[in-house]
Amino acid sequence: MSKKTRHEPHEEHADESWLIPYADLLTLLLALFIVLYGMSSTDAKKFEDMSKAFSVALNGGSGVLDHSSIDGSTKNTPQENEIDPSSSKNISKSRSQLVRQEQIDLEKLKQRMDQYIKSNGLSAQLNTKLNQSQLTITISDQALFASGLAVVKPESQQLGIAISKMLESFPDYDIVVSGHTDNIPIDNYQFSSNWDLSSSRALNFMKILLSDGKLDPRKFVNTGFGEYHPIAPNDTEAGRAKNRRVEVSVIRKYQNETAAQTVSVAK
Repeated sequence: MSKKTRHEPHEEHADESWLIPYADLLTLLLALFIVLYGMSSTDAKKFEDMSKAFSVALNGGSGVLDHSSIDGSTKNTPQENEIDPSSSKNISKSRSQLVRQEQIDLEKLKQRMDQYIKSNGLSAQLNTKLNQSQLTITISDQALFASGLAVVKPESQQLGIAISKMLESFPDYDIVVSGHTDNIPIDNYQFSSNWDLSSSRALNFMKILLSDGKLDPRKFVNTGFGEYHPIAPNDTEAGRAKNRRVEVSVIRKYQNETAAQTVSVAK
């Protein structure tokens, strides 16, 4: 009897297909560590070259690294976070033009008012002053009111109308009409204090400025300061006379100290 040869069962080989993605993963990790090492280097050019090469290897040319700077911050397009120098220059230029135009406007208004004062012999009762904040037209109370009263004298209403017509050429400016008194207390049947008298005088004169309906009332405000904003000492009659006044102030929209220094101020 022949001896039968016994065959050992074949061992089944394990599936080794996982080795391929594993090797790819190791390759990517190695590349990542190389990039991280490169990021710690101070050589920006080497990092840029390395990041480009790595991006090409991973996804065909574009990747997150293409948009990363050496300090890890994200680069944006100039439109997103950069100010166009020419745009900034245009803004500055535009403001400069507005300041110049405002200075021209107020100087022109002052010249017209000064000419009116000179032509009508009102130098003792009116004056103008232009500074970095406003153009102020100061009117003595004697030119407008009887003593202790707030009603504008009929013969003085023409002055308010004349000022109003000059203001019509410059409608965009805010106007403040303010009343002022000396420090001698008043207490009559109409007014119990200098506050009341100064406020009523400012209001009544403002109404004359607005009487022809060509100026925007929204641009106007009136206020009374009483005796508390003097421009001269109240210890003499001449000083008190200067303090009794109405002021029409044309307010600047732009302050320009340099231009203001070149303006001649009427005294």
